Amino acid sequence: MSKGMSEGAREFRAARDLLLQHREDQETAHREFVWPRPEHFNWALDHFDHVAATRPDRTALWLVEEDGTETRHTYRQLSERSDQVANWLLSQGVHPGDRIMVALGDQVELWEITLAAIKLGVVVCPTSPALSEGDLVDRLDRGDISHVVCSPTDTERFDPLRGHWTRICVGYMDGWLSYPDSEHAGLDFQQPRPTAPDDPLLMYFTSGTTAAPKPVTHTQRSYPIGHLSTMYWLGVRPGDIHLNVSAPGWSKHAFGSFFGPWNAEATVLVVKQAKFDPERFLDALTRHGVDTLCAPPTVWRMLARADPGAYRVDLSEAVATGEPLGPEVIRHFQEAWGITVRDGFGQTETTMLIGNAPGQPVVAGSMGRALPGYDITLIDPTTDEPSDVGEICVDLGNAPVGAMRGYSDDPERTRRSTRTGRYRTGDMASVDSRGYITYIGRIDDVFKASDYRISPFELESVLVEHEYVAEAAVVPSPDPLRLSVAKAYVTTADGVAPDSESARSILQYARDRLSPHKRVRRLEFGDLPKTHSGKIRRVRLRRAEAERGTVTDGTRNPREFWEEDLPGLKE
Repeated sequence: MSKGMSEGAREFRAARDLLLQHREDQETAHREFVWPRPEHFNWALDHFDHVAATRPDRTALWLVEEDGTETRHTYRQLSERSDQVANWLLSQGVHPGDRIMVALGDQVELWEITLAAIKLGVVVCPTSPALSEGDLVDRLDRGDISHVVCSPTDTERFDPLRGHWTRICVGYMDGWLSYPDSEHAGLDFQQPRPTAPDDPLLMYFTSGTTAAPKPVTHTQRSYPIGHLSTMYWLGVRPGDIHLNVSAPGWSKHAFGSFFGPWNAEATVLVVKQAKFDPERFLDALTRHGVDTLCAPPTVWRMLARADPGAYRVDLSEAVATGEPLGPEVIRHFQEAWGITVRDGFGQTETTMLIGNAPGQPVVAGSMGRALPGYDITLIDPTTDEPSDVGEICVDLGNAPVGAMRGYSDDPERTRRSTRTGRYRTGDMASVDSRGYITYIGRIDDVFKASDYRISPFELESVLVEHEYVAEAAVVPSPDPLRLSVAKAYVTTADGVAPDSESARSILQYARDRLSPHKRVRRLEFGDLPKTHSGKIRRVRLRRAEAERGTVTDGTRNPREFWEEDLPGLKE
């Protein structure tokens, strides 16, 4: 374990401390922050181990199981344990530069292995255990995986798969190396070779909402240091207890359950739930003294319906990301807890880019302003010129540290996404005179109806506020008069009948709150197709509508309702 502070750690800490100092002054933080670019810096050895040496008894990881049992792991324990794991992995033939698939849930081994990999210079491919066999094969192949780590219950899913990769089980299974044997490895870790800042560290596959998942490579610098912007947006401070709702295997888990809070020397709290229970979750917020909370909008909407005002939470900061959070939900928590849930925007390819930082005025519907370290420009997709409405682009002129190294299997895609000195996110937004950016949607999801540009997110954010709606997705539906109209696919809340009365109530609710040209004219009840990370695959719904084509004979899909089917809708 590192005892002194390296020069790289001092650079990192100075930049970190500047952000903490200006945590409620986003303009000053954005103006004065400069990305640290230490020539020699290994985040696990130089930062995490230093925290372990100076604050050895601070809890780094707090796991709360389904049955309520808890385990706490201090910074010192994880530092020493990751040294052991790094030594053991090296003895099993895992070498710097190798790619290791880690298919684990929220268990301490996930954090141990990731820390060990950073120290060793091994490239981690975080993988959701819930992936299908086809997805696993795809990742093993395109990821050029040399080693696999999984739990005993998942070994049978890997056993039939071909490949010359080392099999490591977090338990004991025939034919697999036993990870518990690492407890006998030595505690004195020496790097086989120093890691360089641009060495690859993580390979994340995107969720694949509009296309096949893309393998994104991040480096020893881009995620560890790059997540200073995430730490700033979260508002997490040293010693805070931070709770992040995110499944392992996806980049959001690294954002809020690893680098973001640990950059601030905070405690990562994990409350395990196989099926999300809002009441139990609210109780956990109260009992465990959570300071900062990050959850997707779906969770915030579920919490809003569970009488949050009945729980005495003591949050200092609350944030949401993944999609825009509706103003009604934000207002609900302002009234219940006296706290504003702040939006933000980031991608697998980057760290947090845009956000409403702590203490800043929040513009309804906006996801905030450019975060420290990033310069954001909206570019018209047709003219390639700056515009008030356009594609969200990251200026690469100052080489923002948190930007990806590239798509590992597609250099041409990397070149296309970074042409003209900008990283193009593929997301559309608008910006006002103060720099507040409002999300419109993925370029592939935005469509025209009656010659008006329609943002699915804008319509969906209204629909999901209705008490009958659990989730909604809006896509264009072919129409002989208007070319296309907005159609909502809706999953109902528990106990709600998917019938004409429910459809009438939902469509009327949307009519009352949306401009006439944004009217939702069709609605179909059913389950929504999703990626393994939980994002809605609108592309599949769009394809289904396009393949169906224009309907002129009055036929309907099962549980589908058009506004002309529902007399009595008020203008």
